Amino acid sequence: MAKQKQETKNETLLFNKWDSTAVEVRDPSLQGYINLEPIIIPRTGGRHEAKRFWKSKMHIIERLMNKLMTPGHKGKEHWWTSRQCTGKSQTNYKTVKKVLENLENKTQQNPLQVIATAVENSSPREEATNIEYGGTRYQKAVDISPQRRVDLALRWITQTAYAKSVNNKKSIVQTLSDEILKAYKNDPESAAVKKKNETERHADSSR
Repeated sequence: MAKQKQETKNETLLFNKWDSTAVEVRDPSLQGYINLEPIIIPRTGGRHEAKRFWKSKMHIIERLMNKLMTPGHKGKEHWWTSRQCTGKSQTNYKTVKKVLENLENKTQQNPLQVIATAVENSSPREEATNIEYGGTRYQKAVDISPQRRVDLALRWITQTAYAKSVNNKKSIVQTLSDEILKAYKNDPESAAVKKKNETERHADSSR
């Protein structure tokens, strides 16, 4: 009995709440790139950046936090969509923690599993790229690397959440929770899933 208590006590939980060891990534190509190693605080301070493919060594929740700090340009709305983050890691730390709590309350499941599945459902497998040959430029379908697949999924999820929170009563916590939940269910109304389908459809027409 004492041994069981000691094992439970030494268990590493994200934010001291959620276990990541039971999370399953079904897509074989993404299993090495959605990092779910046990960690308490998803903040490494960039210590993996000197290594090759360093992003794959970073926890998926930390990568989500980093994307929240750089939501990207959205045309004329860049200032509005970016005003909530401005590179504040502590603000995004609290935001992601609240998002995980919301996902757990809505799904009654491990929120890490919800996020991992949402990233899988939002990551495109191929896209079209421009190729110039003999002075002629045309588009050709190419496969997307697993690293870029995860990057695109996280980018689309965070950009959509910020865009929907502009001039809206909903906070970034609510919009991000809703977008992740829709992507988890593979809902066609999810902007990230729509973008994935559009990218793959455009690549299919460029074969």
